[in-house]
Amino acid sequence: MSLRPSPLPTGHPLRYSYGTNGLTDLRLDDALSLLADLGYDGVGLTLDHMHLDPLAPDLAARTHKLARRLDELGLGVTIETGARYVLDPRRKHGPSLLDPDPAQRARRADLLVRAVQIATDLGAHAVHCFSGILPKATAGEADTGAGTEGQAVAAEDAAWKRLAETLTPVLDVATAAGIPLAVEPEPGHLLATLDDFHRLRTALGSPDALGLTLDIGHCQCLEPLSPADCVRAAAPWLRHVQIEDMWRGVHEHLPFGDGEIDFPPVLEALAAVGYQGLVSVELPRHSHAGPQLAQQSLPFLHHAAAVSTPPDADRPPNPGEGHTDSDGRTP
Repeated sequence: MSLRPSPLPTGHPLRYSYGTNGLTDLRLDDALSLLADLGYDGVGLTLDHMHLDPLAPDLAARTHKLARRLDELGLGVTIETGARYVLDPRRKHGPSLLDPDPAQRARRADLLVRAVQIATDLGAHAVHCFSGILPKATAGEADTGAGTEGQAVAAEDAAWKRLAETLTPVLDVATAAGIPLAVEPEPGHLLATLDDFHRLRTALGSPDALGLTLDIGHCQCLEPLSPADCVRAAAPWLRHVQIEDMWRGVHEHLPFGDGEIDFPPVLEALAAVGYQGLVSVELPRHSHAGPQLAQQSLPFLHHAAAVSTPPDADRPPNPGEGHTDSDGRTP
């Protein structure tokens, strides 16, 4: 018996996916079958050892087999590169694009090049990545109390230079492949905000291949603008969207309804700016309940989208009508 729900007659243009980093207790084919049965439009595929290992032998053959399976299921795909220990079993997200060792930075760049190649073979609409945190060894002597503010600033400037230089050959590959590289502002990382994205974009000369991954929870966590306003501000560079609930000032990915985000305005903004990629549910610490949360998340998003685009949206509201704080939220 299929789990696929009846399509909602909202006419809403957004397409939804679910990240495999929230389904790590499932075999990849089981995860894909689940998402197709639930009615998702695609999958946010994190390259990692438990699903599609980018470093194991026969990558091309495994990718080709996966491409056929995605086509059979009718699933689109975005390639995610946020696996915690795919390159180093002892350092979370290490090595990064900021690593002091050029050879280590090259390992991360090589992973991103592989990701672009995989994205090309799978017909993915973008490759996601992030900067990484500023390494302690280069964070300036101020961390130990022995340095100066000027040294810390110089170290940060050097890290920004490393980031731009290391990404340049990756962007060349992405440009040749026609696959956007979508950098994600990540709380706690060097590139943490939309302003930071623009700093990188300017330093690189605004290449067409450089886009933005906008995480809606991160917007709620630390951006001065509301998540919906972040969508509008980011629209020209928006290539990938991750979505989950979150509280202001707390970087914890939460199931919908467990945080404080008002989702209908966010989905309305995404539709209004003409976003064409996948909107991917991002719950990497909830794999233990992944199938249940995947089943719950899509109806939540469909309801929030329906609230944001009512059939008589052009009619002025009567007294007492309109959005409330609970619209699009679970009880």
